[in-house]
Amino acid sequence: MFTGIVQGIATVAQLRDRPGLRSFRLQFPPGFADGLAIGASVACDGVCLTVTSLDGPDAASFDVMQQSLHLTTLAGLRAGSRLNVERAAKDGAEIGGHPLSGHVDCMATLAGVRQPENNHVLRIAVPPQWMRYVFAKGYIAVNGASLTVAEADKRAGWFEVWLIPETLRMTTFGDKQPGDALNIEIERQTQVIVDTVRDAVEERLGPLLPAIEALLRERGH
Repeated sequence: MFTGIVQGIATVAQLRDRPGLRSFRLQFPPGFADGLAIGASVACDGVCLTVTSLDGPDAASFDVMQQSLHLTTLAGLRAGSRLNVERAAKDGAEIGGHPLSGHVDCMATLAGVRQPENNHVLRIAVPPQWMRYVFAKGYIAVNGASLTVAEADKRAGWFEVWLIPETLRMTTFGDKQPGDALNIEIERQTQVIVDTVRDAVEERLGPLLPAIEALLRERGH
C-alpha cells in the first residue's frame, strides 16, 4: 500500500527490452533507497513495481510486464525520463494523502495548464467509463500523487486539480505539457459506493427500462 505522498523524483538511468518485459534502472534521490531490499515495492508514477536488483546506494532495477506497459505511461519512458516515486507504506505510517494500491485504472490526458499566481492548475481528460467516479472535493491519484479534485465536468469528461509550489517541487507535474499521458488510480471507496448504487438502481428499474425508453421516444427525447 502507498499513501499518495510522493517522496522524490527518480530518473531512468537505463532500460532494456527482453522477451515479454522491459527492465528499468532508476536513479533515486540521495537517501531514498536507504534500507531498500530486493522484493520491495516502489510506486513509480503510481505503478507498483518490485525491486529486482540493487545497483549502488541510490539505484535499483525493476521489470515491467507487457500488460503493464500497455495499460500505463511506463511504455513511454526513455533514458533521462523523470517520474514520481514513493516507497511502500509501513505499518502505522501517517496517511497524508489517501490509501493507494499502485494499480493504475486508466490513462488520462493533460488537456490544459493554467498558472494563476502561486498556483498551477491541471485540467485532465478522463475516459468516460472512469469519469463517473470523479467528484469535486474527492480524492484521486495522478501519477502516484494523492490529489483533491477541485472541479469536475462529467459531461465534458474532465476534472481539475490545483497544485501548490511545494507539490510542484516534489513531483514531475511542473514538467507536464498539454497532450501528455497520465496514470490515474480511482479512490476505491468512491468506486465501491458508485458501483453499488448503480447496480441497485439497475436491478430495480431494469424491468421498466423498455417502457421508459418508449415513453422518451414518443416525447422526442
